[in-house]
Amino acid sequence: MKVLTPEGEHAHLMTVNLGPAHPATHGTLRIAAALDGETIAGAACEMGYLHRGFEKMVEQGTYQMVLPFTDRLNYCSAMINNIAFCKAVEKMFAVEVPERCIVLRVILMELSRIIDHLVCVCTNLVDLGALTNFWYFFNVREEVYIVWEKLCGARLTNTVTRIGGMYRDAYPGFEDDVARVLTRIEAAVAEVRGLIEKNKIFMDRTKDICVVSAEQAVSYGWTGPCLRASGVDRDMRKDEPYYGYETYQFDTVVGTTGDTYDRIMIRIYEMLESVSICRQALGRLKPGPVNTSDARLSLPSRQQVYHDMEALINNFKLIYEGVRPPAGECYDAVEAANGELGFLITSDGGTNPYRIKVRPPCFTQYAALSEMLEGELVADFAASLGSINIIAGELDR
Repeated sequence: MKVLTPEGEHAHLMTVNLGPAHPATHGTLRIAAALDGETIAGAACEMGYLHRGFEKMVEQGTYQMVLPFTDRLNYCSAMINNIAFCKAVEKMFAVEVPERCIVLRVILMELSRIIDHLVCVCTNLVDLGALTNFWYFFNVREEVYIVWEKLCGARLTNTVTRIGGMYRDAYPGFEDDVARVLTRIEAAVAEVRGLIEKNKIFMDRTKDICVVSAEQAVSYGWTGPCLRASGVDRDMRKDEPYYGYETYQFDTVVGTTGDTYDRIMIRIYEMLESVSICRQALGRLKPGPVNTSDARLSLPSRQQVYHDMEALINNFKLIYEGVRPPAGECYDAVEAANGELGFLITSDGGTNPYRIKVRPPCFTQYAALSEMLEGELVADFAASLGSINIIAGELDR
């Protein structure tokens, strides 16, 4: 590859692969970078190393069978994927889940947002050579996973939500466990902020690096923390509220520069806002059902099944065939940890989805990486990639 220098001479560039073998790419991304010394003169980003065909596989089973697949999109915050999909199908039925279910879903989504940000920030800092922060954040992340284990028996991929409600109600002591882990999260965030927020090495490595302006972020279709880091005040929880988010008191964290520093710090401050939302939701958690009474979505009680023929037939149909959304198309989205996570579902009225298309936040962010890296140093590559938090499971789908 050849380009001209400012003096008009030919500059011979060396092309190297930054990934998929590079540790910061986790074996799932490839960036072919043309180097002029240590400066990246141009880059071509390639995906597809973790393609599992989610959007075609889900056509082979019932709507309920889709749920374990959604866990494996963004596996750092799997419950948000569960809830987003169930919410989209419930919208097709025009069904509202009970109030207790809504509040539980809010708690689970915000805790999932926190653990997603925890792993994003701490591994990003490891890429920069700062290992201590990793232990502060991973230890408290493990405590959230203990809550997940007690709630549903699983850690990483949970499948705890059901179309029309939840797999089961929260266990006794759930509120106390969540309240305890929220305090631990605040302490961990305070420790890491103390280590990095005014740290000269960290600031030199991230300030004014890979800057993305508000106009660029919008043109690429960015959403979530990366968009807000570029100075755009956009959060679906406030702008297109669902599950009563408009009634919760929390601030939208917005950056000023759109550099790597802002993209990292946005997530740190968002964790504190999520802690506040969780505490408010715990105060609203009242006894009640967690599944809708709509017979099209929820199994009847065992007592009904044993004594009522219609309930027995309903139970049989739901287990063997699953739900049957009305024919048509529906798009619904939530503010996931990385941005807008949407599902476009096409139903032909049958038991299997005719077509499902996922709108993953990672896709648009990865599309901008080539432009972000131009003119930056090779040493800035890992920090910038980590700051946009690419999760290959939802990127490749």
